[in-house]
Amino acid sequence: MIGIINYGLGNLSSVYNAFRKVTDKVEIFENPNLINKYSKIILPGVGSFKIGMEFLYKKNWIKGIKKHIKEGKSLLGICLGMQLMFEAGDEDGVTNGLNFIKGKVKKMRVEQNLKLPHVGWNNLLYKQNHEFLEGIKKNVDFYFVHSYSCIPDDYNEVLAEFNYGNNFVACVAKNNIIGTQFHPEKSLPSGLILIKNFINWRN
Repeated sequence: MIGIINYGLGNLSSVYNAFRKVTDKVEIFENPNLINKYSKIILPGVGSFKIGMEFLYKKNWIKGIKKHIKEGKSLLGICLGMQLMFEAGDEDGVTNGLNFIKGKVKKMRVEQNLKLPHVGWNNLLYKQNHEFLEGIKKNVDFYFVHSYSCIPDDYNEVLAEFNYGNNFVACVAKNNIIGTQFHPEKSLPSGLILIKNFINWRN
């Protein structure tokens, strides 16, 4: 069973509806004590790094999520959810993250004629092969909405980048963790391929 974490941030219905196109073994849950029920969990998110971590702490998600990862179960972080997996974020002051991936989340440095937030469609620049990306063709666009970007210490954990004046991290993977800065649930039909790949992933 796959669980989508409801911690108060994120477009849960879009994520849920996209997963339902692939499997009926998915549900949204808001009780941290039920996290053991799920073999895979989704951490969505829209908003600031600071508020995201505050919500996770206030609603007692931290311990359960870390236990889930320690047990070798899979996690997919989407947009802010991916950012929260890093050590720290600079948005609204420095805030410690979940620290699953070493590195920081910093405001994007873009060319003067480009606006923030970065909203729109960009194709991925693949850096390495991974099961999560199987079946995705080159020059396929995915949907992004963000002003901050992940900067990992180890670029071997980067699966793909995208270009918005400069290159930025679009997708990461480390052990049983995957993160996407873009929204696969809003990037159909290619997003459905990624969702299916995550469901079938044997990390």
